[in-house]
Amino acid sequence: MGTTSNAAGATRPFVLRDPETFYAAQKRNRRATWRMSFLCLVAALLMGIPLTLVLSPLFYAGTMVVAEIINYFSPLPPEFWQNVSALGQLAMKIGDYFINHKGDLDPQTLALGLAVVLLPGILIAFFLWIGVLALFRRAGVGGTLLSLNAREPSKNDLKELQLADVVEEMAIAAGLPSPKVMLLDSPGANAAAIGTSPADARLVVSRRLLDDLNRDQLEGLLGQLIGSIGNGDLRVAFMVTSVFETCGLLVTLINSPFGRESRGILWRILRYSFGRSSSQAGQAAEADAVASLLSRSLEMGKGDIDRFFDSADQTRSSWRKFLSFVFFPILFTNMAVELTLWFFLNILLGPCMALVWRTRRYLADASAVQLTRNPDGLATALQQLSQDNTAIPGSVWASHLFAMNPKGDSSMRASQPGPAQMQRLVLAWEASKAGNPLAATGPAAVAQVSAADIARVQGEIRELQRAAMHGDGAALTRLMSFGAMVARASGNAMEMPNPADIIAAQRGDPAAIARLRARHEQKPQFQTTGLQTQSMVSFHPPLKRRLKRLDRMGAHVELGARKWGLGTSAVMLVLWLIIGPLLLVAGAAMLVAIAMMIMLNLVFLMLWLMVIHGIFFWLAHR
Repeated sequence: MGTTSNAAGATRPFVLRDPETFYAAQKRNRRATWRMSFLCLVAALLMGIPLTLVLSPLFYAGTMVVAEIINYFSPLPPEFWQNVSALGQLAMKIGDYFINHKGDLDPQTLALGLAVVLLPGILIAFFLWIGVLALFRRAGVGGTLLSLNAREPSKNDLKELQLADVVEEMAIAAGLPSPKVMLLDSPGANAAAIGTSPADARLVVSRRLLDDLNRDQLEGLLGQLIGSIGNGDLRVAFMVTSVFETCGLLVTLINSPFGRESRGILWRILRYSFGRSSSQAGQAAEADAVASLLSRSLEMGKGDIDRFFDSADQTRSSWRKFLSFVFFPILFTNMAVELTLWFFLNILLGPCMALVWRTRRYLADASAVQLTRNPDGLATALQQLSQDNTAIPGSVWASHLFAMNPKGDSSMRASQPGPAQMQRLVLAWEASKAGNPLAATGPAAVAQVSAADIARVQGEIRELQRAAMHGDGAALTRLMSFGAMVARASGNAMEMPNPADIIAAQRGDPAAIARLRARHEQKPQFQTTGLQTQSMVSFHPPLKRRLKRLDRMGAHVELGARKWGLGTSAVMLVLWLIIGPLLLVAGAAMLVAIAMMIMLNLVFLMLWLMVIHGIFFWLAHR
């Protein structure tokens, strides 16, 4: 950890400023959190209406099937069937009133009817959510740490020991218990705060950060994470995650009669809930595995029920075809649930929760300024990380907890390498020229590189590439050495291909082309993971907005000029005027499709119950 200050801030011309205080920024972001939380509540209620319209009839249908079976062996009292008939007539009356606009309902009957229709589904969803909260609160953070392959700081590494000291200083300043620090030996440079509360919080820090950031930058990033813990973000993240996992559990329950995968998930949940593992690590790993399985259950068209009906069409087994015919109404229940969850999670509830989490990120940034009194530290750290590899293998559902988006930030992504990357390339180039295997990556070494050096090295690299293309063996060897040092400097051996293969492939060598193609297929593709798969809006705020807010609090950052001209802005406005109404039409069409699916679900469930009732009536009066 170096102590070099930010040179960009020293050369920036003096401008009269009226910076926003971190207290004002925190107050503003807390108000924004309450507004976004209210939108989440509204979105959850809107999603709950069609969801309960699907769950309640399924609950009543299942109850009636059980009642028919019990009544066949031990007749139920007549009052039971009278109450069932009364409830059915009430439901028909409510449906006729809302759908066909017939009849007249007094407020008391309307309230009773709505309670009968909606209450079972509401209770089912609520108790599932409570169960998920209790289940994964018991798991703690051990499963996430295992999936990330986190380790404790080494006592033989001075930088890792200093990191623990910095964390303790920040925690004391925030008035919090010092969170335990865990290190990640990964090529990505990132950090996260994980846990369910400040009591079990853990700071997960990539080892590469200790080499890439100076002390001020590292303090700013750690202050952001500790500020997030102090603001209660771990509880917020736990509640947000539990909503998505509850939806996955709901789909798993509906799919469980039709496939082994869903039944296996439920069995693992029961085994974890009531079992006693020999070790706490084993319990944590089991909970993490269950959470991953529940997240996969939300993928449309990949459930057990879909495979059951698809395979039934391809097999000649009469028994399978009979079962498919018998359980065909449940297919519409499953389709209605999946379609409802997909639409509302991706279009409404997911984006609202993403916006809530964005306000918490902005609040954590302001808290970091409060703890460090140095907005430049966090701002320059975010800028440098935006040009680095921030992917962390195994993050999955914890990806939104990291300080930087593991996929990278699209708002700061450019076609050309950033300044920090160019400086590393220059250092690696000079080291390859001297035959020195050391490619310096620390802040002190980066500060030795000037803009003239960057321009000179770019020209030399182009000249060497031309020489290698014409068969110069020494030039090719130098390029290979340079590529190896770039990979060592970036911490990712897959970042730069073998220059010899590139030159041979350009000459048409099939073997070189095959090696480059195989390398591309082996290169990790950092796809959207975790909560981000259930939202069209990223849980990570754009870096430019974060830097703009830090600039208001006194940070010296270069935000860059807006590249759009008047003509481009006009074109974008016209496109939005065209696309906006189309999106509204598509959303309305999706709501109509959900309504039609719910109606078909009700019709098939009623026909299913009529057939079952007829069969039992015939058996009872044979």
